[in-house]
Amino acid sequence: MLNRVVLIGRLTKDPELRYTPSGIAHASFTLAIDRPYVNQQTREKETDFINIVTWRQLAEACANYLRKGRLAAVEGRIQVRNYENNEGRRIYVTEVVADNVRFLESSKNENKRPEDPFYDDSKPLDISDDEIPF
Repeated sequence: MLNRVVLIGRLTKDPELRYTPSGIAHASFTLAIDRPYVNQQTREKETDFINIVTWRQLAEACANYLRKGRLAAVEGRIQVRNYENNEGRRIYVTEVVADNVRFLESSKNENKRPEDPFYDDSKPLDISDDEIPF
């Protein structure tokens, strides 16, 4: 039997990082994923919101690097868990437990310079034709 999921979508909010009582990190976030067709009544694309859970080092990496609106790819498995709420009703939660998350976009606000040391130097080069060997 196979339980494998691959998703690509945008985060609806920043990941929430928490720790279990024994100190194990886990982060949760939601991916918004457009369906490949348009609703015939509203003429709009419909979107699915998929809950994602990550554990340990992957959880900490997601909390550090993913932000609302960023594009991410998630690989994992579907898991259904259940619990009893305060009113005694059984609640079922379906989520993807990720074992791999790829960050498909970097921060739009990063002020990193490209590897090229002359990128946007804005200084004119003062070279005479006599210095060029050809």
